[in-house]
Amino acid sequence: MPRTKKKNSRGGQQANVQPFSDEDASIETLSHCSSFSDATSVADEGGEASEDAAREEFQYKLKGFIDSTVDKSAKTRQGALDGLKTAMATRILYEFISERRMTITDSIERCLKKGKGEEQRAAASLACLLCIQLGSGIESEEVFKTLKPIFKNILADGSANIQARQAVATSLGLCSLVAEDDILDVHTTMECFENVFTQSYARMDGMNPQTSQLHTNALLSWALLLTICTADQIKDILRKHLTKLPKLLESEDVNMRIAAGETIALLFELARDMDSDFEFDSWDELCDKLSALATDCNKHRAKTDKRKQRSVFRDVLKAVEEGDFQSETIRFGIERMTIDSWVRKRTYDAFREFVGSGMNYHLQANEFIRDVFELGPPMLVDSATMKAMKISRFERHLHNSAAFKARTKARSKFRDKRVDVGEF
Repeated sequence: MPRTKKKNSRGGQQANVQPFSDEDASIETLSHCSSFSDATSVADEGGEASEDAAREEFQYKLKGFIDSTVDKSAKTRQGALDGLKTAMATRILYEFISERRMTITDSIERCLKKGKGEEQRAAASLACLLCIQLGSGIESEEVFKTLKPIFKNILADGSANIQARQAVATSLGLCSLVAEDDILDVHTTMECFENVFTQSYARMDGMNPQTSQLHTNALLSWALLLTICTADQIKDILRKHLTKLPKLLESEDVNMRIAAGETIALLFELARDMDSDFEFDSWDELCDKLSALATDCNKHRAKTDKRKQRSVFRDVLKAVEEGDFQSETIRFGIERMTIDSWVRKRTYDAFREFVGSGMNYHLQANEFIRDVFELGPPMLVDSATMKAMKISRFERHLHNSAAFKARTKARSKFRDKRVDVGEF
């Protein structure tokens, strides 16, 4: 996945895009600042004047959240962090954030250093969303330069709150992808992740679930940064880790097994991109392990875990055996994007973890994310066009009703044609 560094590039232009639709956001995501959508609906009804009033009201709420991040109450601070997270996940706020990025960065730094578990978790996630909003350039680099040492200290500190370490393990990876300017620094960060997840190479039995989740998050962030490594770095990583990663497939934690499987598939894809004749000495043994996981019927495992695992490992097995990838099409607005490789899948999953249900909106409007996925500049679509494209609820009801009648009519030919048992 090529990544170009654009100095002062923006996440997008607020005035040029559709406000995020409530239909695309989950109730859980918007629960922290439900009044945001009210401001949007006012703008739709009242024209330009109402739009300005709605924007002012929205920004007033954001300023309140920023002020509340330094409140004496930990609950208030966490609520403010979550409110800012929701806003950044569901809107493009480049202009507003750019003017206040140092204030927000200071708040994040303070909450990471002095806060407890949940507050630190929220602050780490907000840092990532801040970088996503600012895009890949000098502004996000300055934010990350301030926060990176704190992230690394928390990640390496075995006595730190486990939830904070889990959140940092995820945020540090994506922040590095967005805001790190030097590939050598990226490699140093990857070594920090290695120091965490490689502990699972030797410790598989009886591991605390919280610790296992920390190792899983570190592995996924490490895999994310693999996507921007140089060929020489990838060759070195293949030598060091490809023979050891299959050990993680034996973990009791389904999330670790899946993360390890997808990382192995990613490594095989990267290796074959460099050398189409790439060979792995323990290939047969690895395929046997993957095949067993793709058909796992162990009774002691939960049904949902087995179902999820089998689906993933069927794809991983195809990747290792045939170099195949099960592509997926993502629809957003009037556009389409195909997830056609493990590199693109790992990148997409990483962004989606932070923006959640706002991912489709960011794919439409966020210039940086569009650049990452090579989608070009945002397509400007006005409100009237979007409304014309959307089928109304009544039309959808009529369509479903007609389809139901047609289906019932077709099936009726095969109904009530039972043979009298007495004839035999």
